[in-house]
Amino acid sequence: MYLQQAESSGPAQDPVEGPEKPLKQFIYESSSLPFGQRSIPLSSIRGPTYSTAQELIQQVAYTLSDCLWTYSPTTFDLDLAAKRWFKDGALNAYGYRTNVQSMQIRQGAASIALGYMFSKDFDLKKRFMPQTVIAPSPSLSYLRYTLEQLSLLYSVANPFVAHVAAVDYSGGTSSLVIDYVSTMNLAEELGFALVAASSVHESQHMALFATLLASIMPSIHIYDGVIVGRETTRVIDVSGQVGLHTNYQTILQEASNSNHKSDDIDTKVERLLKAFNGELGTDYGLFEYHGHPTPEAVLVTFGTVESSLGAQVASSLAKDGISIGVLNVRLYRPFVEKEFLRLLPKSTKMIGVLGQVANKEADTDRSTNSALYHDIVAAVTFSSSLQPIPSVVDIKYSREEVWTPVSIAAALQLIMKRPLTQHDEVSEDDQEGQELRLLDSAIAQQYIFWDTDDSPSANAPLVLGSALSKDSSSNITTRSCHDNLIIGGLIRTDIRKSKQTINAPFAIDAADLLYIGDSKLLELFDTVKGLKPGGKVLLKLTGVKDDEIEKRLPKAFQKAVSTQGGELFVLDPSGIELVANDPGLETYLLQTAFLRVGLPNLEKIGLDKLASINGSSSIFDELSVNLEKALRKIEVPEDWKTLEVDPACDSLPSDLKMNSFVAFDKTENEPPSYLRDWKTAAKGLAFKEAYNTRTALRPDMATKTYTVHVKENRRLTPLTYDRNIFHIEFDLGDSGLQYQIGEALGIHAENDEFQVEEFIRFYKLDPEEVVEVPSREDPSVLENRTVWQALMQNVDIFGRPPKRFYEALAEFADDPKEKHELEALSGAEGANEFKRRAEVDTITYADILLEFPSAHPSFHDIVRIVNPMKRREYSIASCQKVTPNSVALMIVVVGWVDPKGRDRFGQATRYLNKMRVGAPVTVSVKPSVMKLPPKSTQPLIMAGLGTGLAPFRAFVQYRAWEKAQGKEIGSVLLYMGSRHQREEYCYGEEWEAYQDAGVITLLGRAFSRDQPQKIYIQDRMRQTMGDIIQAYLKEEGAFYLCGPTWPVPDVTNVLEDAIARDAKALGKKTDPHQEIERLKDQLRYVLEVY
Repeated sequence: MYLQQAESSGPAQDPVEGPEKPLKQFIYESSSLPFGQRSIPLSSIRGPTYSTAQELIQQVAYTLSDCLWTYSPTTFDLDLAAKRWFKDGALNAYGYRTNVQSMQIRQGAASIALGYMFSKDFDLKKRFMPQTVIAPSPSLSYLRYTLEQLSLLYSVANPFVAHVAAVDYSGGTSSLVIDYVSTMNLAEELGFALVAASSVHESQHMALFATLLASIMPSIHIYDGVIVGRETTRVIDVSGQVGLHTNYQTILQEASNSNHKSDDIDTKVERLLKAFNGELGTDYGLFEYHGHPTPEAVLVTFGTVESSLGAQVASSLAKDGISIGVLNVRLYRPFVEKEFLRLLPKSTKMIGVLGQVANKEADTDRSTNSALYHDIVAAVTFSSSLQPIPSVVDIKYSREEVWTPVSIAAALQLIMKRPLTQHDEVSEDDQEGQELRLLDSAIAQQYIFWDTDDSPSANAPLVLGSALSKDSSSNITTRSCHDNLIIGGLIRTDIRKSKQTINAPFAIDAADLLYIGDSKLLELFDTVKGLKPGGKVLLKLTGVKDDEIEKRLPKAFQKAVSTQGGELFVLDPSGIELVANDPGLETYLLQTAFLRVGLPNLEKIGLDKLASINGSSSIFDELSVNLEKALRKIEVPEDWKTLEVDPACDSLPSDLKMNSFVAFDKTENEPPSYLRDWKTAAKGLAFKEAYNTRTALRPDMATKTYTVHVKENRRLTPLTYDRNIFHIEFDLGDSGLQYQIGEALGIHAENDEFQVEEFIRFYKLDPEEVVEVPSREDPSVLENRTVWQALMQNVDIFGRPPKRFYEALAEFADDPKEKHELEALSGAEGANEFKRRAEVDTITYADILLEFPSAHPSFHDIVRIVNPMKRREYSIASCQKVTPNSVALMIVVVGWVDPKGRDRFGQATRYLNKMRVGAPVTVSVKPSVMKLPPKSTQPLIMAGLGTGLAPFRAFVQYRAWEKAQGKEIGSVLLYMGSRHQREEYCYGEEWEAYQDAGVITLLGRAFSRDQPQKIYIQDRMRQTMGDIIQAYLKEEGAFYLCGPTWPVPDVTNVLEDAIARDAKALGKKTDPHQEIERLKDQLRYVLEVY
């Protein structure tokens, strides 16, 4: 997508009547492209325009090069636009397609470029044309040998330029880091020129200058490949293809006319830059000074972010009369000393060198100095013009350093004798924050969006940025970063909006609006730290009532919002039926809510612009009208400011650790399948030794399995009750199965026989055909099965298919329409429809095969592309000491009705519920965290909801057995929760019998709906707080919770209150949260929740 700006942005016109256009699907492609979308035609790039540095650099390289060799890791997309232009047949400045070659990063990788330039068949007419490389900085070590040969042969070679993205992975943290040092060292050792851009606004110019510089010596243009290289912003001065070529020829000719054979390289470079500035009307220097005219101290920088922030911070401080300055190095090689000394203010007494080193070890090693430091020391020491000679300090930093205005100011403080800020009443951090606001909030607005990368609204910020960019009176900047190591993948997007040109290469720290798309983030990050005082917070909470909101918000978040004087809004997509039925519409809901909360005065115009991008106005009109149903403003109480917060919250990060340019790929590759026929199976059975054949109960299972038989199967809830909870007990017989207290029983269920028969008929399969299938649990194990057996026990044909199944099935479709629909469902285009099918319609593999009849894979292919059946695990509800020959389970049948009115069931619960006495079942045993404490005298405090009571039945049976053996046992506190006593008091007679026998000390029953006021398990616990303190804390008992996750915070709060009360009574100071963590380590706080 390309957004060419209009000359003005007046009021929106009334829409022309006509048929409503369908909604467009926002297709995110790459952060290297403007607003993440498709690159525009090469011939259309001209300014002013919205672009990225990465795209503009590729434009220069493609336009002016004969050949372009790219060394881009797949997710870096350093060459995405260039490859597309080549594919589309775009012509360069010489009238033909630039030959774009994507190369592997390996030793000798650039040999092909050298071979091309010095080939006997090389067209000598092209000898003057630049040859170009685009690569990330770590790849240069693999190109080194070839670059060294090129340097030696340069007098007879083509002009050569490398555009290098300074980006690498940190070895210690796996995060993306900005890497200049490797390129600086290589340029020094091989004699290459090295020039840096300090912003996206300079990227095209510096790419052009580096290409011109290649006429003198091989050159490298380096730029920040992590942040600045990928942010979308409005660049005013952008030349088109014709302008680039004209400028290139004119500057080259002028510089050539001024040069003489006796001129040294420094002189040639200076003349080239003079001609460059004269032609473009710019004022670039080999070095550039910013700050106080007569500074005491000067900081020397090199690099995109370092130079940009250094200049801005120094200029800001200089306005306050602080005698500090920053001298940016634009051309690192050749290092023109006389120009450096000319620009260094004579008043300078101290020089700080902000120099990057390879790693943190080098940063702390006093014997190691940065490369830039050596250049500055040499220039200053041997200068005759500096009297006295300033002292030089090496302010080293590792590649992992993330620069902000505050950290740049801290570096400046190291070379100043007095404080940079002087406000006695304000803390140091606050001083810096107040003094270093580089963007005026009166003319710049800032917005932060946090979300999971698979959220329906993950790309909404980019759509909003695109819509805002349609106002030609404003400048918009967007940047996104991914952290794929936290909760399956996170994305943060920053948007800045200003009347002036934006140059802010740092994360937003004073947002007007902060959006948080998942409440889990509140526990992991200090998101509110990025909010400006009085800013607005928009939090997505689905299906939460007003009186429940406060419980869902961490205290640290509550306190932070209140302290900042923030306004809190909650966005609940379930409040609007249209969105609740189609989660894919959440992205449009967020866009509408953003305008209502963040830009209320521009809502009408904004909706029109969003409609033009998304293709439909009716959806935005409907969402706007009904927005109050989903958007609520929440009162922020004053007492939130005084909440006591866990000190650990102070160390929560306020930003992501960027470790990828793309969202986490959650697709799983299918392992190869080696399917064979009945003949191979017969050979294996006839010649067992030759084929290493062995017989096994379930060879497809990697775990040890047993055959047990149903001994009892009885329903625990009334037949008239809507929940079917049943007790099933198995006779172990001579199976040899043994289990421990708290372990789980794995049920290797089978598909429904009727459904399998129906599928075989529909799909026209031979149920007796024998196939040999590699086990999915252990691919080295081959299993001989009939089609019937495979569908009954192996293939999850009635399970829920992932996206990759649609993609795989599309390969078999003969009908073009069906093929297109399957491909759409497997990609971003069909994300909303896929989600509806999975979560609303609960479509199965079999349903899809029925729906798309032209896609008819063979049964062997079905086994390959359909997931295998998995065992289902249930907590064991019996103690083998008490019932040595049986094992019991407590299970609730999972069932629902789909939109077509069909009854649906969970596979394993349906399978078990139908089992009659004597029926065989394949099972296995899985260890669990639910273990009894080592001493029989230690109390047990157990809380179980619904079928979560199962393991506690085993616990109580074991304690009863111990008591019968004459052992002293500790107290047993059992809390149970369900809806109604009459229907769900499961094992009630047993519990009361154990209580009468003195095994259960306390029986806390919470039936939430048997009285007007709901009573939950945590309420019963609070009512018996004294018993909990005695058993849990005084007698060192162990606490267990089993069941759903929702009561965990409330139950934990009860235990923390118990700890606090006990500590207060003893006159001790205790952090309840830390005490719970200690109890976890001692296995005295155990959760098994789902």
